[in-house]
Amino acid sequence: MNKHPKKRLLQWACGCLAALLVLSAAGAWAMFGPLVTAANSIKKLEDGLYCMEYSGDYGFDKFLAAGGAASDGEVAQYLVSFLSRGLLRADSSVQTGAFGCSAICTQDAHGITFFGRNYDWSQCQAMIVHTKPQNGYESISTCCLDFLGFGEGYAPDGSMMERIPTLAAIYVPLDGMNEKGLVVADLMAGDHVETHQQTGRPDLTTTTAIRLLLDRAADVDEAIALLLQYDMHSSIGAAHHFALADASGKSVVVEYVDGEMLVTETRVVTNHYLSDCSKQGVGSAQSHLRYDTLCAYSGPAGEREVRDLLESVAQKNYPQTEGSYEKTMWSIVYCPEGRCADFYFAEQYSSGYGLLLQEKGSFIKRETG
Repeated sequence: MNKHPKKRLLQWACGCLAALLVLSAAGAWAMFGPLVTAANSIKKLEDGLYCMEYSGDYGFDKFLAAGGAASDGEVAQYLVSFLSRGLLRADSSVQTGAFGCSAICTQDAHGITFFGRNYDWSQCQAMIVHTKPQNGYESISTCCLDFLGFGEGYAPDGSMMERIPTLAAIYVPLDGMNEKGLVVADLMAGDHVETHQQTGRPDLTTTTAIRLLLDRAADVDEAIALLLQYDMHSSIGAAHHFALADASGKSVVVEYVDGEMLVTETRVVTNHYLSDCSKQGVGSAQSHLRYDTLCAYSGPAGEREVRDLLESVAQKNYPQTEGSYEKTMWSIVYCPEGRCADFYFAEQYSSGYGLLLQEKGSFIKRETG
């Protein structure tokens, strides 16, 4: 669960610097303008938390058409090529690590669906990403900027040479919701066995799978059908499972065991395997404790109740092991029907950010009751 990263995902800041020098020399606004516009939208919401707006083509259709990627390094290579418009190639290493998370799908007294998710990690920078792709659904998603690995002193809202590579956050979402009401969250599974399917289908990594689902799937059934069309490969050298939900209230976990994709209906997901398979129940004691805590709540739950449930299983409630401190870096409550969400950063549950699809600059901080 609470391991510090050993390596970083995208080690190519120097390459992006070269791309920007080309941009400056050539004045090629038609080629680089949309990237610069998106980079200029990056702003700091508070220490450690940023947001970004991207409208237009961010290269995902070409990524899929080229067969996707079977590793984080391949994703990095594609991104450097896309952000430099083919002028550069990457030499990238991949970080490893793990995180512990919790997710719950509920309905309130009026039958409206809510989906809550905690992301647990060591202290890190985070970004809320609002995308309107040229060919796909609008969505909001969250990214741990540690996964971009730009090192000490990196400022996502700093110089243009720092802002442009930050656009890679679009390809590494850890949870999100699209305009159709599909919600996706990535959580660690219960062991360290990586998934690397090899059936000859196009390839996806864990994070690019989330981008695919947010861009292309309208509900859980469509999401499952899409995942079955690709070979899955674990990001950051770890085992993962996906929590999926939609506006109808359908909620499942998608897991990968012995190369097979398994789908199980459940309203709660933490960090142990839930499918009826040889690994059922495999995971940490804390994972089972968080799972049992969330499952114990049986009444209707709207935004406030889900927020309180997430706080009840936040990392501040559990003892930390020496040398490996973990924190709930964000909690988010999605409302698929309302196409909105409430975001709470770093266990600060007394104030949050209201997020709304179909509205530019919709990251509004407000006090909560």
